[in-house]
Amino acid sequence: MRTLLQRVSQASVTIDGAVRDRISQGLLIFVGIETADDLSDVQWLVRKIINMRIFNDEAGKMNLSVKDIHGQILVISQFTLHASAKKGNRPSFIKAARPDIAIPLYETFIRYLNQEIDYVGSGQFGADMKVSLINDGPVTIWLDTKE
Repeated sequence: MRTLLQRVSQASVTIDGAVRDRISQGLLIFVGIETADDLSDVQWLVRKIINMRIFNDEAGKMNLSVKDIHGQILVISQFTLHASAKKGNRPSFIKAARPDIAIPLYETFIRYLNQEIDYVGSGQFGADMKVSLINDGPVTIWLDTKE
């Protein structure tokens, strides 16, 4: 699994012209699932994300986690995180999991985050989504369970 975390002061996702979900301070997480992913990838990512100290403490140092600050999370599925652009100019998405594998892992990822964080919102798997955010910092972090 691959995630792109963005520390945000706010974020929202719009589908078909209607805001589906929005958060205030916390994390916007783009998540891509590949065929080889399983429950252990979900568990590792959730532990890593909720405990990652990327929020500022009183001294302005990154010492606090999203859990520490009672932040919110917005999860957006994004198969394009598994794009391979090694050959030619059109990316290949061959490593991205098909919906029958990806959807259950995506839903499990959200469910596990919900057990740890007060509010977890999400987009809609496979939908054409418009994502808006104010990146705080900016702080953007890439995590890949295979690396």
